[in-house]
Amino acid sequence: MQRLPFILVMVGALGLAQGLTPQAALERLFTQPPAKVEWFSPVFLNQVSIEQINALLPQLTQGLGKYQGVRPDGPNFVVEFEQGLIPAQIALDPQGRITGLFFRPAQPKTVRSLEQILAEYQSLPGQVSLLVLEDAQPRLSLNPDLPLAIGSTFKLAVLEALQVQIQAGKRKWGDTVALEAAWKSLPSGTMQNTPDGTTFSLEQYASQMISISDNTAADSLIHIVGRSSIEALTPRNRPFLTTREAFILKNPANKDMLERYRKADPAGRTALLPEIDQLPLPKAEVFAGGPVATDIEWFFSTSELCSLMEKVQALPLMSLNPGVANPADWQKVAYKGGSEPGVLNLTTYLIAKNGKHYCVSATWNNPQAALEENKFLLLYSELLTDLK
Repeated sequence: MQRLPFILVMVGALGLAQGLTPQAALERLFTQPPAKVEWFSPVFLNQVSIEQINALLPQLTQGLGKYQGVRPDGPNFVVEFEQGLIPAQIALDPQGRITGLFFRPAQPKTVRSLEQILAEYQSLPGQVSLLVLEDAQPRLSLNPDLPLAIGSTFKLAVLEALQVQIQAGKRKWGDTVALEAAWKSLPSGTMQNTPDGTTFSLEQYASQMISISDNTAADSLIHIVGRSSIEALTPRNRPFLTTREAFILKNPANKDMLERYRKADPAGRTALLPEIDQLPLPKAEVFAGGPVATDIEWFFSTSELCSLMEKVQALPLMSLNPGVANPADWQKVAYKGGSEPGVLNLTTYLIAKNGKHYCVSATWNNPQAALEENKFLLLYSELLTDLK
């Protein structure tokens, strides 16, 4: 239910720093940890805290091996490690403080064959599903019909249910709906911080849900389009939980409710939802450790995800966040991913410069341990590099 930490923040334009170069400022981040408050402008720190920065940097470099340096890459930079590269952008103010910082997902130094990459996916602990479609035909697959937990990628089903209603003339993208207190969830996202009653258009709800994986935006749309409309697209996921309900069920303080839910059939689970909705949201810190109740999730196969992605990929909002892909390498990129401890999915629709269409969906579940996210991202990046 949280998006992967691809981006810190980009605020402000490039300044002319005195003394410190952008390359040197990047090098300092990786050679002199932890990062210091005085390295960043107040404007930057209003968007992301120094604690968040120091938590993100180790995640970003996990599994990449020894740091080797920063080199220019056109107007931007590449941070190089033994096992991979991290494309980066940085902006400084006239005092040499960071005003903008952007990291793309790690990329492999070398690209292996599709067969070699498939073997790496097969070696991952836990359960893995992979599907690569080229012009709607399978190019590479591993358990493509196996339903697995997918985290926030479930939001593709919410978007498709909304699109169906809009195409039927029941709603319009410009329709406005006031945000209700009962719809608010935990991050990822920011909409939970807006005042109750704030009005958003359906397009704004959808754009927030996809581009920054806003959980409150997703829950709002589930209530707006109706749970049954989404369940019609995915009968397996009945009842189709909101993120708020999932967080409440996963809360260790609600273990009795969780066991009641687990023992019930779909109708019994649906009957429990009014009770669940009356319970308070837990603190986000409850989920800061390892996997928690990964059976309380949304389950899709990679085949189903590519089918959903095909239906919504043409919407402009699907290209707001390109995920792992570099938009410069493709005519079009549409993306949605999802993760929580023990769960990771990446699903991308691509149109290559030669006109070929691809869907690349990969899911990894391991309820026994935290996932090596960077390893998975590097494998996925290799796939995309092979295809372009």
